[in-house]
Amino acid sequence: MRILVRLSARADAAYDNTYHHKLRGRLWQALEGSDYDSHHDDNQPKPFAYSNPFPPGEMQEGDERSLLVASTEESLLAHVAEDLTHDRELNIGEMPFHVDKVTPLSPDVGEPGTTGTLETGTGVLVRIPPWRFDEYDMDVDHDEAEFWRPKHTMEPFRNQIEANLDKKHGLYAPDYLPGPSDVDGDLFDGYDLIKTFAIPVTPTTGREETWVLSKWRFDYTVRDDDHRRHLNLALDVGLGERNSLGFGFLNITDRTRPDETELEGENAFA
Repeated sequence: MRILVRLSARADAAYDNTYHHKLRGRLWQALEGSDYDSHHDDNQPKPFAYSNPFPPGEMQEGDERSLLVASTEESLLAHVAEDLTHDRELNIGEMPFHVDKVTPLSPDVGEPGTTGTLETGTGVLVRIPPWRFDEYDMDVDHDEAEFWRPKHTMEPFRNQIEANLDKKHGLYAPDYLPGPSDVDGDLFDGYDLIKTFAIPVTPTTGREETWVLSKWRFDYTVRDDDHRRHLNLALDVGLGERNSLGFGFLNITDRTRPDETELEGENAFA
């Protein structure tokens, strides 16, 4: 589940690529006093993820932008939507916006037999813990978690995102349902790396770090209802780490249902 927030720029502004910390703060403000406020300080993946204000680029007053906020919890999204509707001034650092409209959305990867592509709208954060360096034959000169880079090969990337999604499944799905590591088959059919890049990030107030992220296109074929649920969970809470800072947000960019031709499936997302 997600909400689409339509925005308009209230003034000319440069695009702030370090928006993460500031936008996160506004969303937590929207959840203040709700049942979800308690998630703020727990050391667990959060039940929500969000996009960047898109499209990126320098803005003039009146220019339109959009924001997507996703969650496993409909009531969490209702709190955010109500707050943004009540207080329509949305300032993300030096980017001042007015909230024009908030619309609910329910994206779905599709029933079994559906093929498609998920693309990361924001960079995916994957860090390999030091106790797995030997397992992956990694030659590193430190004992801190290592940011994934292409030189580390695909195995640690696949393993880490599956383990991370497993943890989120344990937190936000019923206990009796199998998680991603409990079933046969891979999460994705194909992994197409778009790019890796490093950006400055403020994980907490007053501390800035440089993180290495990656952008991807993932091909999938829905095997069964469990696989469908796992893929939709990734849509709701993001892929990889620190989704509540805006990383790992996914969108469906192509989908072809079993009874559709490829052209019909593509037109559904035009």
